[in-house]
Amino acid sequence: MKPAPKFASTIVERISVSAATFPTEFPESDGTLAWDKTTIVIVEASCGGVSGIGYTYADLSTATLVETMLKGIVENRDAMDIPGAWNAMVHSIRNLGRPGICSMAISAVDIALWDLKAKLLNLPLVKLLGSVRSDIPVYGSGGFTSYSRDQLEKQLAQWVESGIGMVKMKVGREPQSDAERVRHARAAIGKHAGLFVDANGAYSREQALSFARRFKESEVSWFEEPVSSDDLEGLRLMRDRAAEGIAIAAGEYGYDSWYFRRMLEAGAVDVLQADATRCGGITGFLQANALCGAWHLPLSAHTAPGVHMHACCASSQAVHLEYFHDHVRIEKLIFDGVAGPEDGKLSPDLTRHGIGLELRRDELARHPAR
Repeated sequence: MKPAPKFASTIVERISVSAATFPTEFPESDGTLAWDKTTIVIVEASCGGVSGIGYTYADLSTATLVETMLKGIVENRDAMDIPGAWNAMVHSIRNLGRPGICSMAISAVDIALWDLKAKLLNLPLVKLLGSVRSDIPVYGSGGFTSYSRDQLEKQLAQWVESGIGMVKMKVGREPQSDAERVRHARAAIGKHAGLFVDANGAYSREQALSFARRFKESEVSWFEEPVSSDDLEGLRLMRDRAAEGIAIAAGEYGYDSWYFRRMLEAGAVDVLQADATRCGGITGFLQANALCGAWHLPLSAHTAPGVHMHACCASSQAVHLEYFHDHVRIEKLIFDGVAGPEDGKLSPDLTRHGIGLELRRDELARHPAR
């Protein structure tokens, strides 16, 4: 048996934060937003010569909050007592508001603390959390509304050819073209791959119901945010009346467990989505999994595959995670140890401690945040 690790202290000595901005390969858009760059905020928690990494996809204001507020709360705490640090961070932002920047900042720090704790114990994070499976299926995600038909078909087809059995595309920016784009996507990936669509809340209730019937003709099996995720009645309407076999999904904008609870109590989704880089880190993601267990519903991880791989393999309700084009590209650039899917699944490398990632500081320095 491997001897227990020995360390003089488990006190968090330093919290540091950095950020980098990466231009997209092409202009990108979905049903309600367009963008040409993505910023990642990275937090490092250090103790006894060991450093844990956490991150969120946010902006510089999130990094500022970590530096000016959360850093002082977490430093000098015991790295083994993550719930105490998490509760203290949540308490500290009471007058700032929980959703948005505050929760994303807390998320990055929490992930760094979990990574640090696992490294101090010489364990991969999934073993510290307690694994329920050895791997987790992924779905390829991109298919932006700004893509040409050729770009769309090529990207989705490449994922399927690589062994990924499910792909997702964006809809909603030009509704008059959506049904045709979905038909072309189905033709490109063949009849056996799963086809998901994401409207990012762009449709009205009436539009969403109509498109659900039309998308069913192309064997779409997942309809994400057909209406605004704030419209719980509209999501419930979709769940009750959409074409049979299409799962209604939402939850990526959940920043706390109360949000997820309200969504589940309303019967608004067939599949709950949660994002550890938004909902309070690994701690918040595990809370979302517990809620899904109580409601007997599946859980899907939103983006940031480098974080979610371990969390999903330790979550009983997790069914898959989003292999999001932008985040995959960024994580491969700035981290060593990034896992790639095999046969459409991600498996944590059990020879690497924590979440298995090491920061490439030279690459980070080449992309200053803006």
